[in-house]
Amino acid sequence: MKLIYNVNDKPKFPQLIVYALQQLLAIMTATLVVPVIVGNGMDPAAALLGAGIGTLVYVLFTKKKSPVFLGSSFAFLGSMAAAFAGGVSMQLGYLGLILGAVFAGLVYVVIAIIVKIAGVNWISKLMPAVVIGPIVALIGLSLAGNAVGDLQKAPAGGHPYVAIICGLVTLAVIILCSTYGKKTAKLIPFIIGILAGYAVASIFTIIGNVADIDALKVVDYSPFTALVEEGVTWKTFLHVPGVTFWTAFKGIGEITPTYIGTIAVAYIPVAFVVFAEHIADHKNISSIIEKDLLEEPGLHRTLLGDGIGSIAGAFFGGCPNTTYGESVGCVAITRNASVATIITAAIEAIIVSFLAPLVAFVNSIPSCVMGGVCMALYGFIAVSGLKMIQNVDLGKNRNLFVVSVILISGIGGLSLTFGKVTLTTIAVALILGILTNLMVSKKTSEDGEVENQIIK
Repeated sequence: MKLIYNVNDKPKFPQLIVYALQQLLAIMTATLVVPVIVGNGMDPAAALLGAGIGTLVYVLFTKKKSPVFLGSSFAFLGSMAAAFAGGVSMQLGYLGLILGAVFAGLVYVVIAIIVKIAGVNWISKLMPAVVIGPIVALIGLSLAGNAVGDLQKAPAGGHPYVAIICGLVTLAVIILCSTYGKKTAKLIPFIIGILAGYAVASIFTIIGNVADIDALKVVDYSPFTALVEEGVTWKTFLHVPGVTFWTAFKGIGEITPTYIGTIAVAYIPVAFVVFAEHIADHKNISSIIEKDLLEEPGLHRTLLGDGIGSIAGAFFGGCPNTTYGESVGCVAITRNASVATIITAAIEAIIVSFLAPLVAFVNSIPSCVMGGVCMALYGFIAVSGLKMIQNVDLGKNRNLFVVSVILISGIGGLSLTFGKVTLTTIAVALILGILTNLMVSKKTSEDGEVENQIIK
């Protein structure tokens, strides 16, 4: 795939602002949802602030060679809930969020040191194309239910068919802009698609309000009305994010060795799961930009960037960060791999977290509209994984078994829980894929020679 903007390219300033905004919109919904799910007073805007800071840390460690945005990780939802379990105070719970991110980040640091000493060949042998390709595809496919669920989601009383129409308009505009668009339109299909879907949803909502038909009401404008509930004040324009560390520092006196152990057990195993997704995402983006990021800037650098960036993100927003498939999908569809765009998107994330009207606008975008966006993003992730195995001979049973085990266990939703630790579907599929590949990696051919199965 020919890139319009390569990694080191820098679009002109006006275009750069718009392209960065598109990256931000692609990752924003998921980033904001994590603190909403966890609850306990966590501020979604602070998570956005943490994502922006974490991404800048990542870019620094990767020497501006990897066009990836970091956002709140869904994999740590259970771990974050454990920080508040047992009726602990909010202050101690927030401190637990930061401690957990430190534990998870240290796992990445340790692995990075190992990779720096031992190199990346063992990774390539452990997770060759026949393993990593289906895993990348599975990441996209596993999110398909979320995209379709959002596509059909309407406010209370709203009709799902109206929501679907708005989402499909969004998807159609994205497809048309990406396929037939010229210059700017081809580079910002998501912004145009979101605006088109939002406009259609607003038309339905206005008609619904005028005619008093709840089924047509799609857009919830309450985030805007909340800005002027107390009149027009500084809060109408400026939002001060509730950063995690401010509350966490008040809980230092409550911490105990038992609580530290609980947090460690909740976070450390999950860090190994996210490590697998880190490899998959970087293999994916490497295939898009046609440069192996595991070699240059090196896996040790991407791991350090991800790990330290995750700690920084949690320090401000409470949520450990991770590389985002939505960001990778955005790069693939727009063919804009400019790291300058990622840096600008991170700066915009920090700025937006303080601007109340923009936060309100993002919160008012209907789920169905973002569902249309995600259908494109998640689909591209899945297809990117399938492209990785296009040179793998699936006519050979040994390859067929590896791919089959990964896809069926993953699509079937196989996950394992050990106490407070849950191995996600992606993690279980990866483990089974690696074990299957190792089991069949050497095969005695008819002439008695041993055939090495490792696929480069």
